[in-house]
Amino acid sequence: NPYAGLVSRLRAAWLSGKTRPVEYRVAQLEALGRFLDEKKQDILEATAMDMGKPSFEAYFTEILLCKNELNDTLNNLSCWMKDEHVDKNLVTQLDSVFIRKDPYGVVLIIAPWNYPIHLVLMPLIGAIAAGNCVIVKPSEIAKNTERLVAEMLTCYLDNDCFAVVTAGMLETTRLLENKFDYIFFTGAPSVGRIIMTAAAKHLTPVTLELGGKNPCYVSDTCDVQNVARRVAWGRFFNAGQTCIAPDYVLCSVEMQEKLMPALREAITEFFGSNPQESPDFGRIVGDKQFRRIRALLCSGRVAIGGQTDEKERYIAPTVLADVLPSDPAMQEEIFGPILPIVVVANVDEAIEFINARPRPLAIYAFSCDSKVVNQVLERTSSGGFCGNDTLMHVTLTSMPFGGIGNSGLGKYHGKFTFDTFTHHRGCLHRNMGLEALNALRYPPYSQQKLGLLTATFEIKRKGMCTLL
Repeated sequence: NPYAGLVSRLRAAWLSGKTRPVEYRVAQLEALGRFLDEKKQDILEATAMDMGKPSFEAYFTEILLCKNELNDTLNNLSCWMKDEHVDKNLVTQLDSVFIRKDPYGVVLIIAPWNYPIHLVLMPLIGAIAAGNCVIVKPSEIAKNTERLVAEMLTCYLDNDCFAVVTAGMLETTRLLENKFDYIFFTGAPSVGRIIMTAAAKHLTPVTLELGGKNPCYVSDTCDVQNVARRVAWGRFFNAGQTCIAPDYVLCSVEMQEKLMPALREAITEFFGSNPQESPDFGRIVGDKQFRRIRALLCSGRVAIGGQTDEKERYIAPTVLADVLPSDPAMQEEIFGPILPIVVVANVDEAIEFINARPRPLAIYAFSCDSKVVNQVLERTSSGGFCGNDTLMHVTLTSMPFGGIGNSGLGKYHGKFTFDTFTHHRGCLHRNMGLEALNALRYPPYSQQKLGLLTATFEIKRKGMCTLL
């Protein structure tokens, strides 16, 4: 196997204990901070070349959010690493009982192309913080960013413990033949199944950050202009190539008629009368992806946009009206600047529509009536939820980000990333003396011993207290 030597070298480094001291982890994390500072312009240029990413969007997602994650980790790492002391029963009162935060070992991070720096560094920060050795596999589709990560990131990190592998599908298959102690994958559900199958051969735990069709319910009672701006921003950010973008809108016929002019106005406000000339609107990452998305334009009727330019890989910000559940745009995650609108009678029908499909990575609900938003929250299931806005819930390091069911497995961001890459090891340390205290558990058994053992071990339910 072409990667066996690399994996063995990193495993030897991990077994040496090199990555365990907090000082080492902090030094490597600070090196990541220097990478973001010193290679800022290179990152902006690479993402612009790969997918026409506006510098504003690139700085916000690829640099600022990564620095927030990094600084939050550095601010709290010493606390996160400490042994966590837990409650004891009567028998263990004289013992030391705690949870030790151990690294897994050698972990693999496989990143996608849509946020090619962000989705490498966010899990990498937690993996380093937890004390692991790491192999990073950036996406080969975002070629310029892949080259940047491969050539530059390794200059900042300790190459004994961290490596970048550039690989296509065949090479990645060979890479996955090796035994890793944890695998973190971001990408499509179809590939996630392949990753999980490969991991199962070694009983390797995984985090799968996948995608799905994120519904956006808009009730009849809302500020239409605000809804249009927030939905348009979330859908057309990064030219729609965002796993948590609102994938389709569910609303009544009346709301569809109100939304159309408001969405048209928002798109013009954001990108001008010709979005193709706007410096703030990106491009599709590749020809294959462009052709797939363009084929979805046959769904419903094009109410706004619809223009395409294959040479530039440009697809205009597009809204499709009167889309049927059987239309092509409703059969797969769009992952592009197309927003279908599906008509439903009311919130109950919208919830029924959502629950009849695989659980998405995010659900959005808009209403001036908080009861309607809470109704959608309480009666559906998804990786995350955002009421009266889009995307913003993932900017907080204090909240977990991850999918459920078809949209993924596991969670990260902030301390959740550290915990994801940490084995929480339950530990009990007893005194060698006081052996008489153990007599109750030793044979020969008796009912008297069982009674005393029950009295010392049993956890009783707390009584209910009623205020009159």
